[in-house]
Amino acid sequence: MSSFYVLLIILAALIIYTVFNYFYQKKIVKTVTEEEFRKGYRKAQLIDVREPNEFDAGHILGARNIPMSQLKMRMKEIRPDLPVYLYCQSGMRSARAAQFLYKKGYKDLTQLQGGFKKWTGKIKAKK
Repeated sequence: MSSFYVLLIILAALIIYTVFNYFYQKKIVKTVTEEEFRKGYRKAQLIDVREPNEFDAGHILGARNIPMSQLKMRMKEIRPDLPVYLYCQSGMRSARAAQFLYKKGYKDLTQLQGGFKKWTGKIKAKK
């Protein structure tokens, strides 16, 4: 019976953590549709946080590639006084990147809902 309670406590903790993370994410980064993203990204810093091979296969026109794996080292390339628009393949890495940037003082953060795989606009790919 005690193992049942331990399992119940672990499950409750996992649910609480998930709910907390969801609301924390909503507080620090705006997740917008493609249409809303298009309206604002030209006046902002557009950052693709995917790895270079993903970026080379296709990316939104005007995007800079700063992979999540290099974000800590290359953070100085992103100005904290301007809006930052982030995207990745599905939205998971851009959410983590937004959390990292928020902790470093960046406040105007926006990410593309559904990531690059949902993007229907123009793209550029290396040949």
